[in-house]
Amino acid sequence: MVVEILLGGLALLLLVPALVLLIQVLMALREHVPRAYPKGARPAVAVLVPAHDESLVIADTLRSLLPQLKEHDRLLVVADNCTDSTAEIARKEGAEVIERSNREHRGKGYALEFGVRHLEKDPPEVLVIVDADCTIDRGVIDQLAECSHATGLPVQALYLMHSPKNANLKARVAEFAWVVKNHVRALGFHRLGLPCQLMGTGMAFPWSVIQKTHLGNGNIVEDLKLGIDLARSGTPALFCPDAVVSSTFPGNSEGVSSQRTRWEHGHLGIILHVAPRFMWDALCRRDVKQLALALDLCVPPLSLMVLLALSIFACSVIVFLMFGRLTALSISSFVLIAIATSVMAAWIGYGKKVITLVDLACVPFYVLWKIPLYVKFVFSRQAEWVRSKRDESKP
Repeated sequence: MVVEILLGGLALLLLVPALVLLIQVLMALREHVPRAYPKGARPAVAVLVPAHDESLVIADTLRSLLPQLKEHDRLLVVADNCTDSTAEIARKEGAEVIERSNREHRGKGYALEFGVRHLEKDPPEVLVIVDADCTIDRGVIDQLAECSHATGLPVQALYLMHSPKNANLKARVAEFAWVVKNHVRALGFHRLGLPCQLMGTGMAFPWSVIQKTHLGNGNIVEDLKLGIDLARSGTPALFCPDAVVSSTFPGNSEGVSSQRTRWEHGHLGIILHVAPRFMWDALCRRDVKQLALALDLCVPPLSLMVLLALSIFACSVIVFLMFGRLTALSISSFVLIAIATSVMAAWIGYGKKVITLVDLACVPFYVLWKIPLYVKFVFSRQAEWVRSKRDESKP
């Protein structure tokens, strides 16, 4: 029967990322055995902060960075197409500031390229990239720099995003989904000795690696693209879970919607257009680490994964009731069980501080709220970088 074959095929296709997610979560729940990275002398560091109209938050970010820098380190802010006082505030806080103005080539990737080329005149040993709206825990710069310098590989800190005080259910569920993606899944692969995706901030690179990398592009998920490019060149990123960088979701619904659309449309675009070639390349090269990274890349956003699993399961139930066919129903049931087990295990191990069990039970309503975002991906995909609107009431 054609319908059952189609549903069974879709269920099998979704089973792969569901199993990847389950393995990552279960590995993250293992008893913690710290992986010892080689350490050497603390290298000279340049911290690069790309900033576009970040006058509300950049001072706090720089104040968390400056005490961690040594005598020969540099703190460089790229004020990119700014129309506010970002550059002036950064200079007052003690950062080196360069300004970039190019209305045609906009986006974080272009700002990073501009900063890296500026640093070529007096290059550091390690470059650390930090977004202008982040708080960097004490000791993070030392951890990232020493690990990257000793291994010769990019290193990714644990990047967490928190919901604002008195946040609504959507914000709390979004924070939990972020914990699953950036903490639980990355930690699971880390404990298997596998690389992680780059997360956009809290990233350290040996200068010999980053100077050869082309960063100037308008990709709306430039961090994912950069991680893929580096893995292809033989330098996949390591995860450093003890180094924590944090930020806060925008405090207004417009900012949250814009940010979520950019992230998820960009990720889905990567899954459709980049991941298949990336996986094929890994198979041809017999590169286990690149293959693992490709499989991780193919795990869709958690809400979309739940939505697809529920839809396929519901259609499979109808086929079973009408024609008595069990194959698609069996596979889709297994997919749902794998996803549900992963979500519950992640909540038990890492999510209790973020959302309650009652909140977790409301996830289906959160998934329904996301449907317009995915419909928009099909009919009106966001392809250009757009800055998320922040809470203008913040002092």
